[in-house]
Amino acid sequence: MDVIDAVKGRRSIRSFKDQSISGKETERLIEALIWAPSAGNLQSRRFYFVSDPETKDALCKAALNQTFIMQAPLIVVGCADQRIVSRYGLRGVELYSVQDVACSIMCMMLVAHEMGLGTVWVGAFREDQAAEALGLPDHLRPVVIVPVGWPEKVPPAPRRVRPEEAVVWIKG
Repeated sequence: MDVIDAVKGRRSIRSFKDQSISGKETERLIEALIWAPSAGNLQSRRFYFVSDPETKDALCKAALNQTFIMQAPLIVVGCADQRIVSRYGLRGVELYSVQDVACSIMCMMLVAHEMGLGTVWVGAFREDQAAEALGLPDHLRPVVIVPVGWPEKVPPAPRRVRPEEAVVWIKG
């Protein structure tokens, strides 16, 4: 699959089949996460892979009861490691560590799509409840919850803005 085909073909999946994900498939997801670029190569991110029903339920509740989360056989929670402050100060904590997580998750989502898996970025959740559900140490901040599984149905492509609405050229 060409990268642009993966970018254009990936969809937000909110309905999953009752089918597990193999260890080999999970390893590919992990590989995509850890090979993503990061600020200063500090890799200030940690990922929690959750298949435990009790923890999934707690994450679902933290995510404002978005029940489709429970359907997925795997939930990946991306966390920013705020110890980056020692190298980049407040900007590192507030921006770089969050960017590191976002970049890693996007790489994982594209690899998941290539394998036929579906994902969705869930950003609407109560951070404190998610942190408690995972037993996170104080230096880790949950940034995203990503259900991963085999799509039950794939929605059509959403409308996109025209390039001239999104891009400003500054030419010399």
